[in-house]
Amino acid sequence: MNLNLNDKNALVCGSTQGIGKAAAIGLASEGVKVTLVARDEAKLKAVIAALPNAQLHDYIVADFMDPKGLKSKVEAYIKNNQGFHILINNTGGPRSGAIIEASLEEFENAFTQHLKCNHVLTQLVVPYMKAVSYGRIINVISTSVKEPIEGLGVSNTIRNAVGNWSKTLSFELGRFGITVNNVLPGFTETDRLNEIIKIKADQAQTSIAQMTAIMKNYTPAKRFAKPEETANAIVFLASEAAGYINGANIPVDGGRTKSL
Repeated sequence: MNLNLNDKNALVCGSTQGIGKAAAIGLASEGVKVTLVARDEAKLKAVIAALPNAQLHDYIVADFMDPKGLKSKVEAYIKNNQGFHILINNTGGPRSGAIIEASLEEFENAFTQHLKCNHVLTQLVVPYMKAVSYGRIINVISTSVKEPIEGLGVSNTIRNAVGNWSKTLSFELGRFGITVNNVLPGFTETDRLNEIIKIKADQAQTSIAQMTAIMKNYTPAKRFAKPEETANAIVFLASEAAGYINGANIPVDGGRTKSL
């Protein structure tokens, strides 16, 4: 299958580790010019060096706790460069914990990092997408959009807000050749999953190895995903081949989510 991505530009957020990094590598491997966004410049430079045709790619240093600063930096970048055909909205998840124990600040911070920053970036990239009649907005969220996950109270709440924001956008932008879809990772081998395993192990008073085995057993595949497996879904959704997939929530979870 020819994905026809050679002449495309992508803005990939949270791209110094995990799924974001894997997505950047996957897109670059298909000939996409990738611009990374994260707050750690040293890590950004390291990822650039690891991308195929490293000299073609670029990065923006920005903090997703500062939507105004993010907007200013990306806006300035677009003014001096070609716009983006592809936007990958992705950033680290909120702190684990019971929802009844969550502070208002935790909800506010998560809303800022996930919904407000996604919205800012989407407003910046859509004019170019409309002009070229091609756009792919892909939000990396969580299977909690379909089924809340125990112990992730703030995340469950904010992820669903992003899911509904995304679905609404898909209604508004589809006629311009712009699709908006959500990728819902299941248990994926990332630092975030390691954090969750440790918390669950502590709560259950068991070992990390035992909790890892228990969580793998939740999934029909009986294993965790590699970040590259989620990235493969992202790359496909970014392509011309996925032009009629719009407004979808696509789990990449080995079959763990029980709802349709």
